Amino acid sequence: MSSPPLLVIVGPTGVGKTAVAVRLASELPIEAINADSRQVYRGMDIGTGKPTPDEQAALTHHVLDVVAPDEPYHAARFRADALAAIADISARGNLPAVVGGTGLYVRALLKGLYPASPANPTLRRELDAFAGAFGSAALHARLARLDPGAARRLHPNDRVRIARAIEVAVAAGGASRDPAEHDAADWSREVSGWRLCMVGLRQARPALNRRLADRAQRMVSRGMIREVRRLLDAGYDERLPSMGGIGYRQFCAVLAGRLGEDDALSLMIRDTTRYAKRQMTWFARDPEIRWIDVDAAGGVDGAAAIILKQVAQEGLIE
Repeated sequence: MSSPPLLVIVGPTGVGKTAVAVRLASELPIEAINADSRQVYRGMDIGTGKPTPDEQAALTHHVLDVVAPDEPYHAARFRADALAAIADISARGNLPAVVGGTGLYVRALLKGLYPASPANPTLRRELDAFAGAFGSAALHARLARLDPGAARRLHPNDRVRIARAIEVAVAAGGASRDPAEHDAADWSREVSGWRLCMVGLRQARPALNRRLADRAQRMVSRGMIREVRRLLDAGYDERLPSMGGIGYRQFCAVLAGRLGEDDALSLMIRDTTRYAKRQMTWFARDPEIRWIDVDAAGGVDGAAAIILKQVAQEGLIE
């Protein structure tokens, strides 16, 4: 029996992955598996760029809105959820399409995860108590002394991941390995189990940065601050990893009186463009990806047409 087909669409935030997937859905019997680590949270819609109701009506999405903002979610759970969704979609005779920009999630699905360092409950209790007494920033500073690289990668409010990074660093006797810095042999390992068509959407950085700035402004106009206020009023602490996401942390600061709205928007734009750059650094190392410049392709319709041709050439559709 031949391997089942799988389409994967990746790229930086804001480049138009969802729009292209929705356009493809008008030509192909596809269903999407969300691979954005922020869109798994219920009630976090505007700031995560979650597909709109119209987009979800045009293209069925899986692994979306699966946990509350105070529930943990990680790459291993994503892999399990995505595999279940892929099997379900394939059983209906449709083509599963993984769509998203969280590189670790996509890589976990396609190539597996490294065995995690064992949990250290005693250390975790001590770290929780330390953070409770001195705050997340102090915990982050503690990580910086153990593993400066990990500290640079994690936001100071991301208490759960900071504690885990300390746990890993202690177990390793020093700095932990960044999943984005595995050796070339690991990145070149072939994907097995599927007939894979993996495409990446990209855009020249000045054009993408302008697009991201416009996108952030639209998020604010759509009610970003109201969404954050609603989450806080529902009891979700701003120190939660979910609330430390771009946009949410800035507007938590606005509502706490620590930041003005204009400054929050500026920081949101700055952090989004930096994140997009990190995403491209990650994806640039993956040899499976065939890149499409969205502008050179003629926009959403042109990019979708190229993917449709590639899907047909790979034999993913009958």
